[in-house]
Amino acid sequence: MPEPSERGQAGELLALIDRFEALLERSDLIELEVEAGPTMLRLAKPAALSTASHPVQPALAAAQTPPIRGSAAGSGEGLEEPGSRFHAVVAPLTGIFYTSPSPGAAPYLKEGAHVSVGQVIGLIEAMKLFNEIKSDISGTVRRLAAESGALVKQKQTLIEVEPS
Repeated sequence: MPEPSERGQAGELLALIDRFEALLERSDLIELEVEAGPTMLRLAKPAALSTASHPVQPALAAAQTPPIRGSAAGSGEGLEEPGSRFHAVVAPLTGIFYTSPSPGAAPYLKEGAHVSVGQVIGLIEAMKLFNEIKSDISGTVRRLAAESGALVKQKQTLIEVEPS
């Protein structure tokens, strides 16, 4: 049986987890990660849990995030222009965008290349996690809007695709 002081610490930890859970539920975030010393806590809304996490590189964690169509997002920097014949695949979160899986590796896409639904178009690093960004449309890449290593904001256009 745990010592009384261990039960008290466990109770405090559970109360803290409950507070973080309430914070997550009240916010627009889909995931919350807190690190204190050797302890790390990750809470995610059910929508975030439905996508599997798997490693991109041995030392890096990757979380899949669903792509967001630019025209469905509100107004903001880098969004699909009204009346544009190209479809904007936009950043689902703010972070550093990478066009290849590792430094020196070939980029996921080039202008003029064909892209398929679900194909990885890049990675966004946020909170020390690498998130795979996937295309939500098939077609020809007409413009790479975000540079590798650049900070991108949520709903900012990453690539423009001419639907096939």
